[in-house]
Amino acid sequence: MTSRPTEAEHLRDLARLRRVRDRIDREYAQPLNVEALARDAHMSSGHLSREFRAAYGESPYSYLMTRRIERAMALLRRGDLSVTEVCFAVGCSSLGTFSTRFTELVGVPPSTYRRETAPATAEMPSCVVKQVTRPVRNREAPVTEQHLT
Repeated sequence: MTSRPTEAEHLRDLARLRRVRDRIDREYAQPLNVEALARDAHMSSGHLSREFRAAYGESPYSYLMTRRIERAMALLRRGDLSVTEVCFAVGCSSLGTFSTRFTELVGVPPSTYRRETAPATAEMPSCVVKQVTRPVRNREAPVTEQHLT
């Protein structure tokens, strides 16, 4: 039988989860995995994954991929890098996985996004572009791996 965490333990976990989320936001282009994030947060990887999903509505992997795709969208709108260069610049190690996740999250492949969105947003202020192009998760791909790269 598991006991409920005290309010102090719950608040401590939330602070740890914020640090994990902030680390993902800062280091999205680096190789990250659940075990290392959990170890640094003084949690088990299972506990981190469960609590992160409960707090933020998605797994640490999905959160990381959302950050990577958001950054990729900005780089693709600039138009000076190839899709492959953008893939590696945001920390993805597989062009196929990057393209699949990008399409799942954005609704179109990266090359289509760059071709259609860059001209459409050229005259908009960057703060507006960020809002109107923010990815909305279309569907969650099943994820079982513990490595986030």
